[in-house]
Amino acid sequence: MDTQSVSKALIGGTCPTDNEQCLKLEKTAIKIQSWWRGNMVRRTLLHEALRAWVIQCWWRSMQAKMLEQRRCLALRLYTCQEWAVVKVQAQVRMWQARRRFLQARQAACIIQSHWRWHASQTRGLIRGRYEVKASLLELDIEILMT
Repeated sequence: MDTQSVSKALIGGTCPTDNEQCLKLEKTAIKIQSWWRGNMVRRTLLHEALRAWVIQCWWRSMQAKMLEQRRCLALRLYTCQEWAVVKVQAQVRMWQARRRFLQARQAACIIQSHWRWHASQTRGLIRGRYEVKASLLELDIEILMT
């Protein structure tokens, strides 16, 4: 039986008079239907697999984005903490330097005040000699003003 007679019989909905031909025709129709259903199932499975693959790709990209966001957030947090530490260290160093400066300035002021007192006390330079003899004090004093 050729394909033209099978297609004519299927379209017309009539079965040939020969029972054997009718059985062959039914078997052929069953084979065609099973082949078609197989193709449809395979196509459906392929479409489902492609859809699953698309969803998996989307999910992986979302996970990568979320991981990148978490990494950026952790980096920002670390940077903020580091800057805070640096600022505290800078403030402490500035406080220490200021304290040392103020101590040095105070020491310089004390030295200057003592020096000024000493200079004012010894402004007139006294040169001379003296001798102590028994109960008599003989003085020869020369006062130089500078």
